Amino acid sequence: MSLVQDYSVLCFTLCYIFFCGLLITPPVEVISAGLTVQNIFSNVLGSETINFVYYHIKRSSVTLVVHSFLLLFYYITLGWFQPQLQLYVPWKAALQYQLVLAIALTIFIGACSVVYYWSRNNWNNHPIATQLGYLGDSSSSWRSVAASINIEFRRIDKFTSGIPTGRRIIVTDSWVIKTTTYYVHVAHQRDIHLTLKASEEHNISYENMTRVQFVHMDVNSVNVHIKPFTIRLNALDYRDLKDKLQAPVVNARNIVIRQSLSEQFLQAFAEQISINPVFHLPDGMEVDTCIGCMQKQSDIKLHKHCDAIEAGECVQCYCRPMWCLECMGKWFVSRQDQQRPETWLASRSPCPTCRATFCMLDVCKIQL
Repeated sequence: MSLVQDYSVLCFTLCYIFFCGLLITPPVEVISAGLTVQNIFSNVLGSETINFVYYHIKRSSVTLVVHSFLLLFYYITLGWFQPQLQLYVPWKAALQYQLVLAIALTIFIGACSVVYYWSRNNWNNHPIATQLGYLGDSSSSWRSVAASINIEFRRIDKFTSGIPTGRRIIVTDSWVIKTTTYYVHVAHQRDIHLTLKASEEHNISYENMTRVQFVHMDVNSVNVHIKPFTIRLNALDYRDLKDKLQAPVVNARNIVIRQSLSEQFLQAFAEQISINPVFHLPDGMEVDTCIGCMQKQSDIKLHKHCDAIEAGECVQCYCRPMWCLECMGKWFVSRQDQQRPETWLASRSPCPTCRATFCMLDVCKIQL
């Protein structure tokens, strides 16, 4: 081949590798455009919400076939792009291209054969189905376990983290699930041990261009047939994950989980309130449940203690205690300039009930 032809083949190969990277690990822009395996073959896969297990059985199978076709598709498109290579007449092509064709056909035919084997007897041979068979009772089939997972996945109170086209973490009332490109890890909550393994920090997040921390958590099941797997998620989702988990998370390495700005402010808010003067309830006044969360008892009273006397600044609030400390802190931070967190502690907020302006010095704990 000439030098120009070699260069053109090299450029085509590099562009194709870039295309394969976008297909295998699509960025957010590609996902938004709908150029993913899940979206292209949505009619074949069905609905994830209605039938979660069968959806991922089919998704992993279709993904395997599509990815195995990439090398063969490269051979076909290169033959169209460079007809002088005579790739459509393999016995006339160069030896290296004959080798590429042989490898591509082997991979594609092998993948199709594996998927055909998985699909026999209504997907009884699929690795996901085999795994679910170990999670049920001896008298039940993997389909009964799949039905339980499908039912819990439809509930709105499940925890989810990650993007649908990649690695995603799903925690329901009974199951811990991790989806990957070709497989879905499933473990029962009552059978697992959770351990924080490591953390990583990045100066820029691809989502909002801010600093981000990711934590790695090992999930080990007492069921010997269930392989251990690792969960990787944003540290900001860690608290919500713990609230959904039934088993405690062991942090033997004392890994520090970085809080969000709102959580850091709520901590500073509580510390400031703890040193403010307390408010003594008048005789006969009763304290009701917080009207913000409807769970905790109201323990906050707005009573002016600061020296602000200028117009528009802090004024006396005459509302009876109706809020807890956490809800009042969340209300306070929600009224601040989210682009200037350095000003939150010194800022003011209107009372959530009467709109009287107050600052942190005016928030008092109730002395019962």
